[in-house]
Amino acid sequence: MMLERSRVKRFFKLLGPGLITGASDDDPSGIGTYAVAGASLGFATLWTALFTLPLMIAALLTCARIGMVSGMGLAAVLRRHYARNLLYLTVIGLVIANTINAGADIGAIAAAINLLIPIPIAVLVLPVALAILALQIWGSYRLIARTFKWLTLALFAYVGSAVFARPDWSEVLKATFIPRLSFDSSFLAMVVAIFGTTISPYLFFWQADQEVEEEISFGRVTRAQRRGASDAEIKYARWDVHIGMFLSNLVMYFIILATAATLFKTGQTNIQSATDAAEALKPFAHGAASLLLAVGLIGSGFLAVPVLTGCSAYALTESFGGRYGFNQKLRRAKFFYAVIIVSTLVGVLINFIGINPIRALLFAAIINGFLAPPLLVAIMLVANNRHIMGDRVNGRWSNILGWTTTVIMFVAAVALVLTWGQ
Repeated sequence: MMLERSRVKRFFKLLGPGLITGASDDDPSGIGTYAVAGASLGFATLWTALFTLPLMIAALLTCARIGMVSGMGLAAVLRRHYARNLLYLTVIGLVIANTINAGADIGAIAAAINLLIPIPIAVLVLPVALAILALQIWGSYRLIARTFKWLTLALFAYVGSAVFARPDWSEVLKATFIPRLSFDSSFLAMVVAIFGTTISPYLFFWQADQEVEEEISFGRVTRAQRRGASDAEIKYARWDVHIGMFLSNLVMYFIILATAATLFKTGQTNIQSATDAAEALKPFAHGAASLLLAVGLIGSGFLAVPVLTGCSAYALTESFGGRYGFNQKLRRAKFFYAVIIVSTLVGVLINFIGINPIRALLFAAIINGFLAPPLLVAIMLVANNRHIMGDRVNGRWSNILGWTTTVIMFVAAVALVLTWGQ
C-alpha cells in the first residue's frame, strides 16, 4: 500500500505545466460555454470533447517543446525571430481578452461562493482578487505550481455532478461516438464557441513559459543553460501534456453531460453562465450536483485567474524584452508584476461598472477566435525552424496534427463571422 502511494505521489510530482495548462482551460467562463451547450443542445455536442483532444495535444505539446528547446517563452521567441509588429498586435488582443475573462472568472468565483455561503457577491469580489494577487506576488514559483496542482483536483467535482445527474448512458455513448451534425445556425455557433473556448491562445503562451519556469526552478537561470532538451525531458513533457489535455476535455465532456441530462431534459434551456447552471441544478440529486458544480467553479476559478493574468504579463514583458517570471522577486520584475496587478484590478472593475458579462465574454471569444489561427501558423513555423529548434523540429505526425489544428481554427474563425449575431 505504501509503495503504491509513493508511486502515485512520484507520478503526481512529475506532472506540471501540461496538467496546469489543461486544468486552467476549464475556467468558469469555459464551463459556462459547456453548460450552455448541454442545456440548449442536449448531448449533441459531446463528440467535440473527443474531436478536440488530439488537436489540443498537438498544439500544446509543440508549445511545450518550443519552451524547453529554445529556453524562452513563446513571445520572446517570436520577438527574436519574427516580425515584431504582428507580435505586438497579437499580444494587445491577448491581454484584452485575458483581462475580460479574468474579470468574469473573479465574478464567477464570488457567485459560486455565494451559492454555498449567503455573502453578497459584491462583497466577495475584491477579497477573491486580493487572495489571488497575494499568491502571485509573494509566492515562489514552486509554491504557485504546487498550489495549482492541488487546485486541479477540484475539477473532479464536475465529474461527480454528471454522475449525480443520472444520464441515460446508452444515449450518452451514442452521442459521443456517432456525431449528430446539423447546419442549424445555433448548432454551428455553439460548436465554434466550444472550439474557441477549448483551443485558446493564452494556453500557447502559458505552456511555453511554464516549461521555462520549470527549468529556472531547477537552477538553469541563463538561456544558454536552458537551451536544448533531453529525450527523458521530452518524454515527461509528452506525458504531462497528454494527461493535462485529457483532464481538460474530460471535464468539458462531463459538464455538457450533466447539464444535458438535467436541464435540457426538463426544458431549462435559458442558461447564460456556469453559476446559472449550478443554481438550476439544485433540485436534482438533493442538491448534490449543484454543490459539486459550485465547488468545481471555485477551484477552477482560483486556478484560471492567475493563469490568465500571468499569461498577459509573460506575453507583454517578453515582447518588450523585460525581466519576467514567478521565479523573479517583485523588485526585479516590476513591469511583469505590474501587468498582473493592473489586469486583476481591471478584472475586478468589470464586475462593478455595469458591463454585461455575457457580451464582454462574447467580445473576448471573438478576439481569441481571430488570434488563434495566425498564432498557430507562427507556432508551426517556429516548430519547424532548425535555427531555433535544432534536431527537435516537428516530426511528421506533429506536423500533420498541428497544421490540421491550424486549418480547423481558420475554419472556425470564418464560421464565427458567418454565424455572427445568429
